[in-house]
Amino acid sequence: MAQYFVIHPQTPQARLIQQAVSILNNGGVIAYPTDSTYALGCILGNKEAQERIRAIRGVDESHHFTLVCRNLSEIANYAQLGNSQFRLLKANTPGQYTFLLKASREVPRRLQHPKRSTIGLRVPKHAVTQAILGELNQPLLSMTLSLPGDSEPLNEAWDIRDRLEHQVDLVIDAGACNAEPTTVIDLTGDIPQLVRRGAGDPGPFGLED
Repeated sequence: MAQYFVIHPQTPQARLIQQAVSILNNGGVIAYPTDSTYALGCILGNKEAQERIRAIRGVDESHHFTLVCRNLSEIANYAQLGNSQFRLLKANTPGQYTFLLKASREVPRRLQHPKRSTIGLRVPKHAVTQAILGELNQPLLSMTLSLPGDSEPLNEAWDIRDRLEHQVDLVIDAGACNAEPTTVIDLTGDIPQLVRRGAGDPGPFGLED
């Protein structure tokens, strides 16, 4: 049965953040808020937790995880960044974007796109997410919390608890999230490419719908 923490969205309680990170470090799967939608998360090296997230989402290995990072420096550990990419990320993180980038050697092969060797990364602007990442001291492996058959991601913690009470280890309630997923931008080439229009404005990347 999932634990349920009510955490303040602007000033997260340190004790609850520490408990959430303990659950992650013990192999747990959590449902947590971001600046776009609620998401499912686990630590990077836990294959069993990753498979639990895939089972909840009803997806196979062709559906890729996102690495949720604290800041640009952490992204640079897991992605290959040129000068132009670095400048774009510096100007637009944190924010409601997921960036597709060439993976570095720090990213396990099983988490990369099999043909392109890419990985999705993001830096969310949400106090609770940032507090978890700071305490964890590594990225979260994450997927948007949308369930098979649903037209939109889950947006309310109480609803997540009702539906996933026996499938996750922790639900964090920090209030409702934006129901719109991130904007996905491919930065692997010389020119940014819009993959999915979401909550983030593609304008700063010279992109239109």
